[in-house]
Amino acid sequence: MGSSVSPVQKTGLSLHALGVICGLAAGVWLGAAEAPTKLVTAGLSPFAISLCMVAGVFTARWTFPTLLKGTSYVFADLRAKKHLIVWAVLAGGLWAVANTLTVFAIRDVGLASAFPLWNTNGLIGLLWARLLFHELKGANARNILKVVAGTVLIVGAAIMLGFSTIHGTSAMPGTSPRAVKGLIAAFGASLMWGTMYVPYRKAYISGMNPLSFVTVFTIGELGTMFALTFCLDGGTHSSAFQFAHSQALLFWLFLGGFIWVIGDLFQQFATKYLGIGRGIPLSNTNQLWGLAWGALVFGELASADFRHKLLVLSGSVLMILGALAISTAVASSREHLSNNATLERECDRYGLNYLEVLAAQSGEEPGDRSQRRRWWDVAIVAAATGVFLWLGLHAKAPPIFMNLRWLAVLGVVMLFALVGAGYSLWRHTKFS
Repeated sequence: MGSSVSPVQKTGLSLHALGVICGLAAGVWLGAAEAPTKLVTAGLSPFAISLCMVAGVFTARWTFPTLLKGTSYVFADLRAKKHLIVWAVLAGGLWAVANTLTVFAIRDVGLASAFPLWNTNGLIGLLWARLLFHELKGANARNILKVVAGTVLIVGAAIMLGFSTIHGTSAMPGTSPRAVKGLIAAFGASLMWGTMYVPYRKAYISGMNPLSFVTVFTIGELGTMFALTFCLDGGTHSSAFQFAHSQALLFWLFLGGFIWVIGDLFQQFATKYLGIGRGIPLSNTNQLWGLAWGALVFGELASADFRHKLLVLSGSVLMILGALAISTAVASSREHLSNNATLERECDRYGLNYLEVLAAQSGEEPGDRSQRRRWWDVAIVAAATGVFLWLGLHAKAPPIFMNLRWLAVLGVVMLFALVGAGYSLWRHTKFS
């Protein structure tokens, strides 16, 4: 029971390297997912924006696990670890509240000011990881310095990048009478998201597949968003329930949710193989990609002066240095032993098979779990595809400036990240 998880797969790629690849790919996709929130300027309720994005998330979350593993596999995984279902629902509820708070924050202080504040969730996640799961226990001083300093660098870079998009006195948050509420909403989102990673980690040290976890996760977030919208946004009179008259906008919100799911899946695998302390800061490089979308596609820095452009360059360099520091902080054997002690604790508490959980931690598939596709698997994928096709046929380009050339370039980067990280996961773990 005292053996450590092997840091190297039979295929030669270390689990640490795989986690880093997933964390960086998560940043690319999560950075693109916030663009649809610009629609708050069209006068839509933040609850309506969040609920429609969550509906897109729900559609995508059931699609990917069904495509990659099949529902038979997912339900068998859930039956084997029933105690984690409530944790997945809780995580989904926390995400829904956090996402709604971000929309309020964007409305009140703008994306530039809000994004850096809620990206401090990496520091909150690091604190929970140390307190609850003893991450970094047994790590040498050099690795601790790399992880902590890297996280602080990424958070500091996020703040610099956020302020870089504020130019001109009219853009300063302090001029808005709702600025304080917006900043509080952004910080509240950080607390919610930082805490949300606790159920993530609890699931993966118990050997649950991320694809199974997100299937239940989405039920929590959709149920929570319906409750929030019904209770706090006018009940059946909420603009969220009037979207039949705004079908041209609905596609983009669904698309935002779809993009977010891909990023979050990579983030989930990064959390599994690196832990909260390393995985979440890497995925928080989404700030860099979010800035790229804002500056290159939407022209947010077109009128920026030299000082703001210098903030962009400095923040970008700091974020890259932070990511490099964390990605090179490979866990030592002593840290693996400490992680195994946490794993043993979970196995004893819930009566789990230690060897099976240990195998799952190493990216292997324990037991004989069927991945055979059923007829309803085909129906689920077909229904989800049909929803997006139907919405796409009724979609219209939002009335905002977009540089199509940079849109294509960043689209290629996203595709490259998807193929590269997706192939690495399939090649080395078969998405386990």
